[in-house]
Amino acid sequence: MTASATRIEPATIEDMPQLVELLVALFSEEQDFAPDRNKQEEGLRQILEQPKLGRILVLRTDYQVIGMVNLLFTISTAEGGPVVLMEDVIVHPQHRRQGYGSQLLEHAVDFAKRRGFRRITLLTDRISAQSQSFFARHGFGFSSMIPMRLVFEDSGPPTED
Repeated sequence: MTASATRIEPATIEDMPQLVELLVALFSEEQDFAPDRNKQEEGLRQILEQPKLGRILVLRTDYQVIGMVNLLFTISTAEGGPVVLMEDVIVHPQHRRQGYGSQLLEHAVDFAKRRGFRRITLLTDRISAQSQSFFARHGFGFSSMIPMRLVFEDSGPPTED
């Protein structure tokens, strides 16, 4: 299969089973997350059904989704406008080292530039020098900021104030 046999486009709800499989593969490789098909499906569904929140771009052949990137939209007071939080950059393990990751990442960056976003922020595994090198080759640099999180387990459905 060659890169010309692929295309990148927004994901659809019909892509859900393949997107969940990609996320299970991704979260199996990361220390901070554990795969949970129900959570992955619910998160994907919320993004796909509410395009103002973000966009999931997929790299596909005629037969399957072989890669994805999740672009979440927010507003930065530091930048004075819209920014992207990029998550879930993954190419199926059988299709790695063929230029697909670069193709997907370049498309995501172009997508953000064309739509007037002012910054893309991503998190990559601290222990994965290979991942860090990949993003650095595409112009991403390290920040002085470090991520911190507070995770709420089973907090129930959201309520309005």
